[in-house]
Amino acid sequence: MSRSVLVTGGNRGIGLAIAQAFAEAGDRVAITYRSGEPAELEKRGFLAVKCDITDTEQVDQAYKEIEEKHGPVEVLVANAGVTKDQLLMRMSEEDFTSVLDTNLTGTFRVVKRANRGMLRAKKGRVVLISSVVGLLGSAGQANYAASKAALVGFARSLARELGSRNITFNVVAPGFVDTDMTKVLTDEQRAGIVSQVPLGRYAQPEEIAAAVQFLASDNASYITGAVIPVDGGLGMGH
Repeated sequence: MSRSVLVTGGNRGIGLAIAQAFAEAGDRVAITYRSGEPAELEKRGFLAVKCDITDTEQVDQAYKEIEEKHGPVEVLVANAGVTKDQLLMRMSEEDFTSVLDTNLTGTFRVVKRANRGMLRAKKGRVVLISSVVGLLGSAGQANYAASKAALVGFARSLARELGSRNITFNVVAPGFVDTDMTKVLTDEQRAGIVSQVPLGRYAQPEEIAAAVQFLASDNASYITGAVIPVDGGLGMGH
């Protein structure tokens, strides 16, 4: 059956691959984006909604539009995130708090709003996109790693809180993924990263999407509070 799916930050990279996977499976897919033009996204059949997840009012308005056109959100993929990498001694308080406000508090905002409809329906699937960095750590990314690690505690708390309502909360932790963001690295930098990965390559965005789609499926109905690494073995033991 076609479901109402929302992917935050679904206009590019991993988010777009996730949105595409659900759309190809026949779901009604809405995506949020913060900047740019939605015309190309709409051509692909997505409901593109402009929304800055650091603004509670914008989040609420986005949900109202999605609910009006697609019905209450049944599957939420909280993917939107930012980085502001810097060594601790040079990291400003704004660098730290703004990353947490988007990656962690922004996730809280979209999950809380989705929960309203899921509680009424007594079912729902929530998948949070974390990162291997949140489990493994990375120099110069204390703010990003902290925000992504926090998603694990957030998801597991809600898995306990809302499991009786048939709402599952799981986390996918991607490793290095072949996206526009990583394509700007030099060949030397890319080789250095790949040398740390047991499988010896970057992930494709579609491989992250496949894990997300599984967790949102009926086949994963007894999985909640899980952290699924899709990192080529980079974070083993974490």
